[in-house]
Order: sequence, then C-alpha cells, then structure tokens
Amino acid sequence: MRIERLPLNALRAFAEAVRENSFKAAAYRLGVTPGAVSRQVKQLEGHLGVVLFERHANGVCVTEAGRVLAEDVQAGLLRIASGVQNVTERSEEAFRLLLSAPPSFLQLWLLPRLPRFEANERQIEISLDAEARLTPPLWLPNRARLSLRYGQGPWPGVTSLRLFEDTLFPVCSPSLLAQASIQTPDDLLTQTLLTVDWCSHAGHPIPSWSDWFKSAGVELNKMPNQRQYSLYSLALDQAIAGQGVVLASYPLVADRLASGVLVRPFAEQYPLSSPFAYELILPSNGEAPPAVARFTEWLEYEAASFRDTSL
Repeated sequence: MRIERLPLNALRAFAEAVRENSFKAAAYRLGVTPGAVSRQVKQLEGHLGVVLFERHANGVCVTEAGRVLAEDVQAGLLRIASGVQNVTERSEEAFRLLLSAPPSFLQLWLLPRLPRFEANERQIEISLDAEARLTPPLWLPNRARLSLRYGQGPWPGVTSLRLFEDTLFPVCSPSLLAQASIQTPDDLLTQTLLTVDWCSHAGHPIPSWSDWFKSAGVELNKMPNQRQYSLYSLALDQAIAGQGVVLASYPLVADRLASGVLVRPFAEQYPLSSPFAYELILPSNGEAPPAVARFTEWLEYEAASFRDTSL
C-alpha cells in the first residue's frame, strides 16, 4: 500500500489500543475520548477489511491479525520517533551564525566563496541578512551575529577586523569598449556613467565619478550623462549589457574581470584609492565561541588569498 494512503492517525490509535489492551486507556494516553479511539480503529478495520479487535461487554481483545499488525506498526512508529529525535538533537547542537552585510558584498564576493566554508562545517547553520546599515554584533554559546561592512572607521563600540583595502576604477563590457573610442579619461565624458546610491557610514562621502575624474586629471565643466541605481549588482548588470561604464570597487568586480564579462578600458592606469575598506565587525567584549573563531579564521584566509591574487 502506498504511504500516502495509510491512515496514520488511525494506525497510531490502533497501536496504543493494542499496547494498553483498552480503548479507554489508549484514549487517555492520546488525549482524546474513548469514542474517538473506537472510531479510528473501526476506520482502520474498514480500510483493511480485517477485524483487529474482538469487542466484548467488558472491553476489547486484539485478534491474531491485529497482534501481527501491531508489531509492525509499533516498530515503524518507534523508527519515526527515533528519526525525529535525531533531527531535533542535531538542530539543537547546530551553531547558528547570522551574517549581516551590504547586498553588493554579500552577493558578489561572499556568496561565491561561502560554500567552501559550509562544506567543512556541517554543524554551523548560516543565515544571511542583506543590510546596508551596521547591525550590532553579538555572540552567545549557541549563536552569533556578525557584520561585514564597507566603510571608514572607527566603528564605535565594536572590534573590527580589516579584510582588504579598496580601489576604484572604470569598467565596461568588451563590446562597449570595442564600439566606443575610449583611449583616455576624457573619452568617458561622452559615455553614460553608471552610478550607485551607496549608503555610507557616519556620513563619510563615498568616492564618486567626480573624484575619479579629478584624480585622472580631467577638468570637469559639466558632469556627463549619469544613470543611477540603488543596488551595485544592477549597475554591474547594465555595464555587462553594454549600457554604460561603472566606477567599480575591485572586490565586487574581481570575479567578473577574471571571467572576461567586464574589462578595464585603461588597464592598470588611473586607479582611485578609496579611504573605505571591507571589515568584519565583532563584539568588543567576551570570547568568541569556537564556531565563530573558525569562521573568522576562514574569512581571514579567504581575504588574504584575495589580496594575494589582486597584487
């Protein structure tokens, strides 16, 4: 018989009735009325076409067919209960780690690397919160909340671990570069510039196209045509589609530069050093739980590897 057709509630009532050799005692254990147990057993008998109990004026008595069925049903219910308990115990043992990070950094840098950590850490359940604002970090014996942030410290009331500095430079699609005449920084004045409405920390201004043109020695009388986006990933998608040039934060475009879907029109020339950095924000008090210490060690390793490949 297919499992979806099994009357599971009736089987449970039947197993209890056999164990107690009484509908009344089974009803007490199940928290229902004796009439409900009687109806469930009757339903099961009708479903199977087999008499499972002999009814008498002073009670019930399980039949031979009922006794044979009860052995299998009770074994099955015990196995289900054991499986539920094992899952519950594993869930209770798991360390819960909530990571808060700006959507762009979460999507474009952390997510592609996180499976390498999760593959070796089955007892850590990681949740991700795409949040541009700083979320206060905390750690407890069985859970923790950490923040990854792009900004300029100091971060009040917390400890910060710097992952890497940032450098900004223009990027565009290979198709746009092949079609447009982009030889010098001045040539970008005729292009559509893609910008992102960043959320900065403590009011520090984030470097913009104006800062890049100034560092590249371009005198601006009027800003070129700009198209603004609320998410960095949207601006990158439009750049990949050949719709303009975006001022890129290197950690967020490194993978796309490596794949070739984005290119730097001026190669290594005209980089703009950013005063902002990518940092892990930790509580300032207490000792990190072992799970947090392992995550922090892994993140430092990934950041160091990333810095080495970007040199």
